[in-house]
Amino acid sequence: MAKTKSKTKAENQTQMVKIYIMGSMYEVPSSLTIMKAIEYAGFKLTRGSGCRAGFCGACATVYRKEGDFRIYTALACQTQVEEGMYLTQMPFVPANKAKYDIDTLDPIASTILRYYPEVARCLSCNACSRVCPQEIQVMDYVQHCLHGEIDKAAAVSFDCVQCGLCAIRCPAEIPQYHVATLVRRLHGKYNMKPPETLEKRVREIEDGVFEEGFKELMSLPEDKLRHKYYHERDFVDQKKA
Repeated sequence: MAKTKSKTKAENQTQMVKIYIMGSMYEVPSSLTIMKAIEYAGFKLTRGSGCRAGFCGACATVYRKEGDFRIYTALACQTQVEEGMYLTQMPFVPANKAKYDIDTLDPIASTILRYYPEVARCLSCNACSRVCPQEIQVMDYVQHCLHGEIDKAAAVSFDCVQCGLCAIRCPAEIPQYHVATLVRRLHGKYNMKPPETLEKRVREIEDGVFEEGFKELMSLPEDKLRHKYYHERDFVDQKKA
């Protein structure tokens, strides 16, 4: 149930738009994202809110525009409301997720097809790419999987946030985002060499090189941590490092 709100002077000066949530119409400021507009309307988001920064993919949204026959998709935390939006939240996309032991697999096409045989049904229609809020060429990495090009598939799918919108528009019913997880795990396990600096740092941690520093930080009061060790810390120029 939405809460009744009295408009403030600032709200009267703000351009308001009409959107539809759960089939009911609400007036919200046009400057808000879909997620903030839903909360402005009085709803409490208990699922599908996640990081609120476009990284987790939890706030997948399907919507239509008034007078437009097309179905649009977006992340609610990143997309601004528009006049006449009809919104549907998709906090979870049902899709089969394979279980496997990554240490026993080979980074080849048959591995992908063993756990996700529906990949072979890809029609190359590109519907998955068109709905991706990250603008990932989803169809391309599916094709790379079919050709056993695990490194290319991992690279193309790198920015996937697991929202699942690709799967809901796929006529071949492929859970592309789960396939992307598998190929990145295969690539990381078998194709990428661990950087020497990482191995060195792990050894330092295991040898207790940083234990005294950790103990000092844990003993400091919050105000000293916040100001001296955070706000006043030296920043490293990554371009020069």
